[in-house]
Amino acid sequence: MSDAPRPAPAIAALPPSRPFVGPEELARRVDGAELTRLGANESAFGPPPAALAAMRAALERTSWYGDPESFELRTALAARHGCGLDNVSVGAGIDDLLGLVVRGYLAPGDVSVATAGSYPTYAYHVRGYGAREENEPYAPDGSIRLEALLERARRTRAKVVYLANPDNPSGAFAAPPDVARLVAALPDDCLLLLDEAYGDFVAPSELLPDAIDPRIVRMRTFSKAFGLAGARIAYAISAPEVKATFDKIRLQYGVNRTAQIGALAALRESEFVAGVVAEVARGRTEYVALAERSGLGTLPSRTNFVCIDLASRARAEAMVDALLRRGIFVRKPGAPPLDGHIRVTVGTAPQRARFAAAFEDALADAALPA
Repeated sequence: MSDAPRPAPAIAALPPSRPFVGPEELARRVDGAELTRLGANESAFGPPPAALAAMRAALERTSWYGDPESFELRTALAARHGCGLDNVSVGAGIDDLLGLVVRGYLAPGDVSVATAGSYPTYAYHVRGYGAREENEPYAPDGSIRLEALLERARRTRAKVVYLANPDNPSGAFAAPPDVARLVAALPDDCLLLLDEAYGDFVAPSELLPDAIDPRIVRMRTFSKAFGLAGARIAYAISAPEVKATFDKIRLQYGVNRTAQIGALAALRESEFVAGVVAEVARGRTEYVALAERSGLGTLPSRTNFVCIDLASRARAEAMVDALLRRGIFVRKPGAPPLDGHIRVTVGTAPQRARFAAAFEDALADAALPA
């Protein structure tokens, strides 16, 4: 065995890591029961009907590759954001695009700064490509400590600062003036990676203006409000030189053809998406009311989920397990101070009712830690 192929030393040194355990595996753990999926922040409302129709019509040509330049989709996105084609990159979900930033802008040993416990796939890329993580905790109220991120970036000479805004898993949102001050104060050679996966749940006037800044890469997805998580398609808005860097290393045929067609059709369905956003807002209000009736707190959220405070990590973990036994899939943040919460995606009205009944039943269970 001494002559067997070995992984590169940097990879061999990494501990085993699974950022997510999928609901399919969790269902197998409870004898294959069908779960109410409220853990992965998928849209419970499906894709726009026009997007589904367009994808169905395209299935017969699945033997064809997609356009490696995503030209039609990029043209529509450039019009949507008032920028040029050379400002738009398309990838197989934000997860794919995060990897391009890390590969393109973090050499082995370079520092990336983020909030400890924020979206774990980014940290997964940072570790996997040999860069170094420097993290700041959430504030006690679950908000992002922008000043602390800035100070750590300056102190460590960071090359990239990662900010999910709105944030996952907290749901917190930093106002544009605060983000603008962060950008202005960052070192000139530091890139702000602005993950706006949940940006569709915030009014456009509350986001940074659609202006190209050479130090910002903004990422948006079709996975949330547009309901195309399974299609794996997202995009980045950046300066042309950033896109040119991505083009050097991206998978030329990494975005599938059907996803391109579905995303293009979905962009035209603004009324449908607005309806999803409105229903999500109603669902968030219901979750807050449910928690209040149970004597529990919640974190403010500008996303399609709510974090409910169970007061301790042990109690939150027990609640996740208790809900799973009752057929409800939810997740919980992993890092303090949020690790005493569960995170629940806003489902349809019937799904929300099932969750509420299961949650109240689990709270009454004597097996739940005090």
